[in-house]
Amino acid sequence: MSQTLRDARRYEEITEKRIEAEEKPGFHLAARVGWMNDPNGFSFYQGKYHLFYQYHPFNSHWGPMHWGHAVSDDLLHWTYLPAALAPDSVYDEAGCFSGSAVELSDGRQLLMYTGVHKEVQEDGGLREVQTQCIAIGDGRDYEKYQGNPVLDEKNLPDGSSKYDFRDPKMWKASDGTFRCVVGNCAAKRDGQILLFSSKDGLDWKYEKVLAANQGRFGKAWECPDFFELDGKHVLLTSPMDMLPQGLEYHNGNGTLCLIGTYDETEEVFTEEQNQAVDYGIDFYAPQTLLAPDGRRIMIGWMQNWDTCNLHSPEQPWFGQMSLPRELSVAGGRLIQQPIRELENLRGEEVRHENVTFSGLTRLDGVQGRKIDMELSIRPLDEENMYRKFAVRFAQNDTYHTAVSFRPLESIVKIDRKFSGSRRAIIHQRRSRVNSRNGEIKLRIILDMFSVEVFVNDGEHVLSATMYTDKEADGISFLVDGVATIDVVKYDLLTEERK
Repeated sequence: MSQTLRDARRYEEITEKRIEAEEKPGFHLAARVGWMNDPNGFSFYQGKYHLFYQYHPFNSHWGPMHWGHAVSDDLLHWTYLPAALAPDSVYDEAGCFSGSAVELSDGRQLLMYTGVHKEVQEDGGLREVQTQCIAIGDGRDYEKYQGNPVLDEKNLPDGSSKYDFRDPKMWKASDGTFRCVVGNCAAKRDGQILLFSSKDGLDWKYEKVLAANQGRFGKAWECPDFFELDGKHVLLTSPMDMLPQGLEYHNGNGTLCLIGTYDETEEVFTEEQNQAVDYGIDFYAPQTLLAPDGRRIMIGWMQNWDTCNLHSPEQPWFGQMSLPRELSVAGGRLIQQPIRELENLRGEEVRHENVTFSGLTRLDGVQGRKIDMELSIRPLDEENMYRKFAVRFAQNDTYHTAVSFRPLESIVKIDRKFSGSRRAIIHQRRSRVNSRNGEIKLRIILDMFSVEVFVNDGEHVLSATMYTDKEADGISFLVDGVATIDVVKYDLLTEERK
């Protein structure tokens, strides 16, 4: 083990003792210490779920990338393990960036990541070159491969950039060999996804361009993932610098889902549909795994690049992951639902049915900052449609965050401008959803510093972080016009209900 990795492990072990448990989310994985961004190596290995993550342990702002590491039995309660990777080699001296994990035939776990090193340019300046590297281990400790890097500029097709070549996502093919997709750029920094293959997970070769942007969705494509789901194939990627298309792709550096078909023999992916993965403010770089029970589960970094460096450097940790989500495809869309294990954390049920009101109302027993709340909204009279419904939460006399729905436009909006922010940052996002006669279903998950809104059983999802004072736990409902609502609310317990 290198001294660089020893230093990181020692630092995180000492520093985490200064962080109180109540200062972190209850059931979302957050940085052990320091900085967290993209999920890496999301996998099931030796009976546990493993999640690695981009990590700068020494500061709560972005810095030289390590891999943090945590394991879980249920994807909700996490145990930190020592940092898995550190930038301690010539080929990754500028950082160990995003990647993935698979199990080798001999039972060891293979990590594949992007190593970054600096190259002197003709003008004397430095530029970061990206290569793909591997490390092999036992689920806790990993040794970098002596043959690193296993993919570099020699493996790229003509016209492809060695400066934008990152984030390998591996899987085992049906014949037992390995595949991986890697984000890359063609000319003019136009995104593309490259496909590579390997017989043993060590010796890799280029196959083809699996998908090309051709100027449609932003520029560079990062963090790809590719998998079969409900008879279709899904390609996830996170493009940079996207332009909005109607109410799609408003996050600039956001998330893209391409749904289509895949000819495994010819290795040809044919796109049929596209959509954003998340329509809120904070969601990036999602990665999936195939659970032992056959579920495809996705997790993402619950943050965005435009607001992630506004906190104080004295803050001991920054960054958290989204709630893991079960994926399916229906009606040509990616459907996302909170993992079913969340229901094991539900405490006492509070239920209010057929509540008809106008203006502002509160309901007995409906409050909290760690809750699972299901709402059904409908007009009292379809001839006199209500104009707006809103639910406000993390609320006191000063603060609140809100989710609203305008039935005549069929638009859901998330709004945190009164959440306590003192900066002119991104506060709102909107999504056009499916609604019939003013009826809509919302499932709202709160976990201290975040909200995730699942619309109509997961047809759309809107995620946002909020850093409102923890004591602000009020919830209220507002209708412009008259509407009827059903509310079912559960407190979410830190420990699983027995």
